[in-house]
Amino acid sequence: MNSLVSSKCARRLFMALAAISGIFLTASCGNGSNFTPPNNQGFSNSSLNGTYVFSSQGFDSTVGAPLNIAGTLVANGTGSITGGTIDVVDAANANPPTPAGQAITGGTYSIGSDGRGLINLVSSAYGTVSLDVVLSSTSQGLVTEFDNFGGGSGTIDLQAVVSDLAGPYAFSLAGTDSQDDPIAAAGAFTLNAGGSITEGVEDFNDSGINYAGQALTGAATLGTGTAPGPLTLTTASFALSYDLYPIDTTHFKVIETDYANYLAGDIFTQTGFSTIPAGTLAFTMLGGIGTSNTIANGGYMTFSGNTFTGNEDVNANGNVSTSPVPFTGSAAAGGSIGSRSLVSLTAFVPATSWVVYPSSGGLLMLENDDQAVTNGAAYAQTSGAALAASQGYGLNLSAFNPTQGYVEDDIAQFDTTSTAFNGIIDINDNTGGGNSLNSVGLGATYTLDSSPATGRGEAVTTAGGDDYISFTFYAVTNSQFLLLETDGTTGPVGAQIGTGTFLLQSGSAGVAAAQSHAAIVHQVVHPRAAHTHKASQKK
Repeated sequence: MNSLVSSKCARRLFMALAAISGIFLTASCGNGSNFTPPNNQGFSNSSLNGTYVFSSQGFDSTVGAPLNIAGTLVANGTGSITGGTIDVVDAANANPPTPAGQAITGGTYSIGSDGRGLINLVSSAYGTVSLDVVLSSTSQGLVTEFDNFGGGSGTIDLQAVVSDLAGPYAFSLAGTDSQDDPIAAAGAFTLNAGGSITEGVEDFNDSGINYAGQALTGAATLGTGTAPGPLTLTTASFALSYDLYPIDTTHFKVIETDYANYLAGDIFTQTGFSTIPAGTLAFTMLGGIGTSNTIANGGYMTFSGNTFTGNEDVNANGNVSTSPVPFTGSAAAGGSIGSRSLVSLTAFVPATSWVVYPSSGGLLMLENDDQAVTNGAAYAQTSGAALAASQGYGLNLSAFNPTQGYVEDDIAQFDTTSTAFNGIIDINDNTGGGNSLNSVGLGATYTLDSSPATGRGEAVTTAGGDDYISFTFYAVTNSQFLLLETDGTTGPVGAQIGTGTFLLQSGSAGVAAAQSHAAIVHQVVHPRAAHTHKASQKK
C-alpha cells in the first residue's frame, strides 16, 4: 500500500459517506474532529440523470490480474440506478458468465456538491461493483473502481442515440496478453451500412514484438436497449471479440470479452480528421515491459510539414528528467487506410518510432519498436490555454509503484487560486494487497511556465497534510489538462509512474458542457512479475 497514506494511522484519513445529502467528508483517525467540507461546485444527485457509458481499466486486488469493466447505467436523478448492463472481465475469474454483458438489476449513487460521489452497481453475476466518480458536468466525468475487488481508472459519459455505424473510424486499445505481458494496439477501419469492415488496418505491440500494418476484417453491430453490440476485429495474428458501447456518433467504448487477451479502449470517428493537425499538440503516453521497465512521458510538440519538434518530460521507472528533453520526429505515410502514418523519432525516450492515426479523439499514438509498449494520444492545443484561478476541476490519475508493488488509482476535486489548489482526493491502492480505500484532504502549490508561457505547469501536493505526489500538467484547452506524475525514487511515495487528466467543472451552470474526449491513457503496465518471451513464443 501507499507508504505515505496508509503506513501510520495518526496520519491517515478514512472515507466516510455522510448519511445526509451523500457528501464525502474526511476525518482524521487521530482525533476524529478534522472534517474538511468539499468545495461547492453546484452538483447534486440530480446531476446524474439519464443513461451513461462508463469504463474502468486496471487490476484486481487478489493476484493483480487484469480487470476491465465497461457498461451502461441508468440513473434516475434522485440516487437510484434503475437499469443498465455491465461487463466485468477479470483474468482471475475461472468461470466468467456468458455473455460478459450482464443486466444491472439495481443500485444506488450519491453525488456531493463538489461533483465527487459513489456509484454502486448490482448484478446477479458480478455482485456489487462500486465506482468513485467526479463529475465535470452533467454529461461527463472521471471514475475509478472503488471497492475491495480491485482498482482501475476510466470515464463516464452521457449516452446519445446512435442508429448508424457506417463510416471511417480509428481506435486505440491496451491491456495485458494471456502471458501477463503488456499489449497495445491501434488501427483504423471503415464500416458499411451493414456493419461490415470494408477496409482496415491494425498495429499491435505485444511486449515489444510488433505486428505492424496487418490487414483488418470484421464487423460491428449496435446493441438493443442498454446492452452492448458485438465487435470482431480479425488480423492474420489476432482474431478478437469485443463488446461495443456507443457514447455518441463519434465515440465508442470497447472491451475484449473472449479472454484471449485483456484489451480495452476507445473508437473514434475519423470524419473530418484525416490528417495530422498542424500546430502545437499536448500529449501523454504510458507503458513499459514488465515491472522493471515502467515509463510515462508527456509534453508538447509542434507538427509542420512532415516534422514533429517537441519537448518531453520523462518518468522512467522513477528516473525523472529535471527539465524537458528536446526531440524531433519525421512522419511518413504508412498506407492509405485511416491516414496511418509512421513517425521516426530522434532523442525521444523511450520510443524510436510511432504509428499514429488521426481521429476526433486526438492523434492516437502507439510505440512500434522493441524498446517498450507505450500508447497514448496527442491533442491540438488551443492558443493561450492555461490553468486559471478561482475554478473547480475534477482529476483522475492512474499510476504504478514498482518499488512497493501496487497500482494506485485516484479521483480528486480541487479549487484553484493563482498559486495553489485545495480539495479532496480519493485513493485506491488496494491492488497492493492492502484493500486500501481512502479519502483525504488534498492541497498543492503550482507554478506555470512563463518564459515562454506554454500552458505547462508543475504541482507539488499534500494529502492529509503530508507530502504526497508531484506532477507536471499540460493545457490542451482552458477546460482540459493532461498530467504526468513525476515522483522519483527519493520522493515521498517512491518511484511512482502515472498519467491522468483533469477537467474544468461546470456543475453550477446547471447545463451539460460540451463533452471533451478525456485523455485517459489505457493501462499497459502490469503489476505482477515480468515475463520475457521471444517472438516465436508469441501468437
